[in-house]
Amino acid sequence: MNEEKETLQEETPKEEKKETPAPSISIHGLVKSYGEKKVLTGLDLEVYPGELYGFIGKNGVGKTTTIDCLIGAKSFEKGEILIEGKSIKKNPVEAKKCFGYVASEPTCYEVMTGYDYLDFIASVYGLTEEELRKNRNYLAKRLDLKEEDMALPISSYSHGMKQKICLIASLLHTPDIWILDEPTVGLDVMAVEALKKMMRDYASSGHTVLITSHNIELVAALCDRVGIVNHGKIAKSLNLKKETNYRLRLPAIFLKEYQEEKK
Repeated sequence: MNEEKETLQEETPKEEKKETPAPSISIHGLVKSYGEKKVLTGLDLEVYPGELYGFIGKNGVGKTTTIDCLIGAKSFEKGEILIEGKSIKKNPVEAKKCFGYVASEPTCYEVMTGYDYLDFIASVYGLTEEELRKNRNYLAKRLDLKEEDMALPISSYSHGMKQKICLIASLLHTPDIWILDEPTVGLDVMAVEALKKMMRDYASSGHTVLITSHNIELVAALCDRVGIVNHGKIAKSLNLKKETNYRLRLPAIFLKEYQEEKK
């Protein structure tokens, strides 16, 4: 009997532990000052493949500064930023190939037509003509940007159309990471709904999506995890997938974070 028991124990397969994937975005000890004012005081953040991460906070707490450091637009005094394992300081070109970025205000060459601008962006990333055409047509359809619109100079576009062309440009090369800073500003209701679905689909396909927004309800509905920034750090980190009640409570949690410091 003992021999049988030992044999059965040996044949029972051991439960495999799931390994946590390496973070797509890794920020450690980030410090950034403007003169005497220290905006970031040692911010830590990790975002993983397949996640839609909400990075939120009131004005002036360091959200945009963090994003600017992350994309290599601003230098920082201390800390480390790795994008797919590549340092934004030591290897900026390779790091920047890994993400697509959309600013809160559309930034594109307005003397170009929409087609010309996307051709230019495709050439920067070395896309073939076939890749450009396939990706451009797919993204334009999802955002309802018509061919006749893309043939016009960007200077003639509305704010919403400029935002759409920037969104398309950011995804042309199918980056591992999609970074969006207040991306819904200037978009109509239909475009916002299309963008929300695009962000969710992109994360669900294994990519990483990082979004900043003042629309707390949008963040609560969409994101898997949320970081609330205060005093130059992540003051609260919430997992909305594990604790689904946080989705309803996020606006109250957000307000409480900043109301408590006034007492």
